[in-house]
Amino acid sequence: MIRIAHHPIYAHPLPEGHRFPMAKYELLPQQLLLEGTCKKEQFFAPKRITDSHITRTHCKDYYEQLNSLSLSNKEARRIGFPLSAELIERECIIAQGTLEGCTFALENGVSFNIAGGTHHAFYDRAEAFCLLNDQAIAANYLLDNKLVQKILIIDLDVHQGNGTAALFQKNTAVFTFSVHGKANYPFQKEKSDLDIALADNTQDAAYLGMLEETLHKLLNDFQPDFVFYLSGVDVLKEDKLGRLSLSLGGAKKRDEIVLSACYERNIPVQCSMGGGYAPDVNIIVEAHANTYRVAAAIYD
Repeated sequence: MIRIAHHPIYAHPLPEGHRFPMAKYELLPQQLLLEGTCKKEQFFAPKRITDSHITRTHCKDYYEQLNSLSLSNKEARRIGFPLSAELIERECIIAQGTLEGCTFALENGVSFNIAGGTHHAFYDRAEAFCLLNDQAIAANYLLDNKLVQKILIIDLDVHQGNGTAALFQKNTAVFTFSVHGKANYPFQKEKSDLDIALADNTQDAAYLGMLEETLHKLLNDFQPDFVFYLSGVDVLKEDKLGRLSLSLGGAKKRDEIVLSACYERNIPVQCSMGGGYAPDVNIIVEAHANTYRVAAAIYD
């Protein structure tokens, strides 16, 4: 059975212009329940994460500035959302959902966070809707508590995981792997352990062939005992921020490649949803739902 962190708080209280991209966080669990892919008991609502888990990964002064809402105007503008106490609370809940998901995945193989994938958050700054790096926080928790020894972060969001790359640049226990649009944000990229930058309009065949070959080699060579998977659906051709051209079927096959490879090697995996910005929210929800459908078929 898969386990899913859900955050009802995530849809509120954002100004009108910011609500549309967030609608998927309520619509996705509704769809999964309606179609029977998931059951109500598979969802859990995490509480706020302990401060010490955050400051293990993020600068204490930065975290205190977030909580006191004292970022400078320039620093706050990098976020993309209006800075508020509710926004900080939401990020802390998301991070706890990912952390708890890891402990479940260690015992049961896989877990999900309906939100998360905040890979643009750096040690001491927020960027592009990301304030706290949920998977980085959880990775450090696993390592600090000696629950795992080697972690692979597979970031298949269309945007490079620049914050994640920077956070683990000197940590040999964590291998960062990012497949992203070459010409897309962030325009000044960090150095992951392995970056694959794709040309605009890359389609299914080229993407999937590259991923399958690269991922199997990487898993065999690095031999991680835990995987974080950032399964952003902004790779779709319909996505207004993506610039790649994957079909819904191609994105689903991408998820099959990743989750099957982990399952076959008995490697626990925690999945965070990441981006998705198609004008039609139904396409976003369908693409995200496919990730859960794939997991249910493999793990249940």
